[in-house]
Parts: sequence; C-alpha cells; structure tokens
Amino acid sequence: MDEVRRKCAQTSKEARAKQLKMLCFLPCEAAPLPLQEILNKCKITVKSIEIQEKYFTFVAKKRQKDKTKHLKDMKKLVLMSLLLVCGFSFAAAQAEIKFDKLTHNFGTFSEKEAKVSCVFTYTNVGDAPLVINQAVASCGCTVPEYTKTPVQPGESGQIKVTYNGSGKFPGHFKKSITVRTNGKVEMIRLYVEGDMTEAK
Repeated sequence: MDEVRRKCAQTSKEARAKQLKMLCFLPCEAAPLPLQEILNKCKITVKSIEIQEKYFTFVAKKRQKDKTKHLKDMKKLVLMSLLLVCGFSFAAAQAEIKFDKLTHNFGTFSEKEAKVSCVFTYTNVGDAPLVINQAVASCGCTVPEYTKTPVQPGESGQIKVTYNGSGKFPGHFKKSITVRTNGKVEMIRLYVEGDMTEAK
C-alpha cells in the first residue's frame, strides 16, 4: 500500500491516469484493497489534480509578477537615489553675486556734457562659476556693458553703465538696470540717478 502511495505522489497527470486504468484491470489478489479505497487513500482524483495544477500555476505566475515588480521598484529606487545625489551636489555648489553698491549718483552735470558713466563692481561669493545672463536698462538712454565670461568663485567682474542725456529735458532722472544671473539670487536691480542742468 505504501508503495502504491509513493508511486501516486511521483507520477504526472498522464501517468496517474494510466495507472488508474491499469488498476481497474488488476486481479483481486493483486489489489488487496478495493479500488475506490486505494483512490481515496492516495487522494487521486481528476478534480484534485486540476485544482493542484491551477494552484501551482497561479503561485508561479504570482511569484514571477512579484519578481518583476521588485525589479521595477529597485530601478525606481536607484533612479531616485541618483537624482537626490545630483540634487544635493547642485545645491551644495552654487554661485552668488555681491555688488559693491546698488545705486550710483552722478550728481549734477551740464547738458553740454550729457554723457556720463559709472562702474558697478561685483564679486562671486559662491562656490560655483558665476555667469551674467542679461543686463537690461529701463530706458534706451542707459546702456549697460558687462563681463561675458564666467567669473570664478572669489573673483570679480564689472558692469559699466553709461547714461546719455542728449535730447532729454534737464532735471532729475533715475534709471534702473535689471541684472539676471545663474546665481543664488537670479535677479538684481541696479540704479543710476543724477541731475542734468540746462546749458548756459
């Protein structure tokens, strides 16, 4: 009986079906127990075999799905880690601009000499190269000129601002220059002002 149970546990579905057919034709002395009892003890039925096969198929698919999901999660984790590292690196190294002054007063000058200039000096106090992307004046009579090359940490650059009062009414004026950089503070405004007197 133990031998029959062992063979039943090791054979495949087709082999088990074949075994059932063979048992049906065995003489009585070769089968000391009734066939149905042997089947009950071995727990071999077509339905149980199908259920077991469906179960093992389900488990195999679930394990494969879990494995695939695990790999995707690992890829996401690695990507997020790289982004965090890059983000920290970028945050740690950043340029920062610092001007010696934000406003320049030309004082009083005659419209006979209507063109005046001044220089704004700045220093990169950050730890990454500083680049001035743009410097735009609020009026066409004011023209800024600035350093185009990157300014390394600790080094300085200049913005030269020229005001041309030719054709303008005498009196007080105040113009702004908007400076945009790649630094910690992306936009800064500079101002020039003065009093132009009428020519005598």
